[in-house]
Amino acid sequence: MSFDPEQYKRTTRSQWEDYAAGWAAWAPLLESWLGDATETMLDMAGVGAGSRVLDVAAGAGGQSLAAARRVGPDGHVLATDLSPTILTHAAKAAAEEGLTNLSTRELDGERLHELAPASFDSAISRVGFIYFPDRAQALGGIHHALRDGGRFATVTYSTATANEFFSIPVSIIRERAELPPPAPGQPGPFSLADPEVLGSELRAAGFGDIQVEVVDAPVLLPSAAECVRFERESFGALHQMLGGLDPDAREDVWIEIEKALGKFETSEGFVGPCELVIAGATR
Repeated sequence: MSFDPEQYKRTTRSQWEDYAAGWAAWAPLLESWLGDATETMLDMAGVGAGSRVLDVAAGAGGQSLAAARRVGPDGHVLATDLSPTILTHAAKAAAEEGLTNLSTRELDGERLHELAPASFDSAISRVGFIYFPDRAQALGGIHHALRDGGRFATVTYSTATANEFFSIPVSIIRERAELPPPAPGQPGPFSLADPEVLGSELRAAGFGDIQVEVVDAPVLLPSAAECVRFERESFGALHQMLGGLDPDAREDVWIEIEKALGKFETSEGFVGPCELVIAGATR
């Protein structure tokens, strides 16, 4: 079956609508796990006091809030996402923290040309850009929305081998559900594992002064069972992959995943291998 990007986006939107609450509930883990990478991303994007920041595929907005704290009362952050439900969690978190400089907008990341040209100083995307079917279109929209000299920065996963906390569950589910491997060029968690690919795509979209940093960011939890609970409650894509199996078979798969992830348990708890690529570029 050929890849249908519009069907893929409809499915992705539905997944995040269904699992928005679960993802938001794990915000403390997300920020402890991705916090350092987020700060590096904000540095690469040139986010500072008074900046106007566009967050693309913002999700529940942990990085949007971090940007809002940086820009202060004279700046502004616009958090955009395909899923309106997940954006309600970003708005709620901002309100609870008293951040009045953050707004949200339901917007497909491949339709950023709808934004006013040159209206942002910085643009960011944390583990979201990898899931776009047409990254060239998305980068074109980011380029359009940034002022001359504005910066874009993103966080992505590196290779499947370096991110076994996630790649092991994906490979087990793919095998048990008898799913074909993704075709080259399709969106997915490891679609930008090679920094050279992202670099070439940024250059093709008109960006320059490209910086890339690879960082270790292990997922730290009390146990493999807790990692499985995190993934079951917040990773809608895994449930979509399991959709063809009956409930008992799905439970068997989760048991197998927990057993496989058990090799990352240490005397100090679960240490799930994760390596991130952080890249920034200038319009």
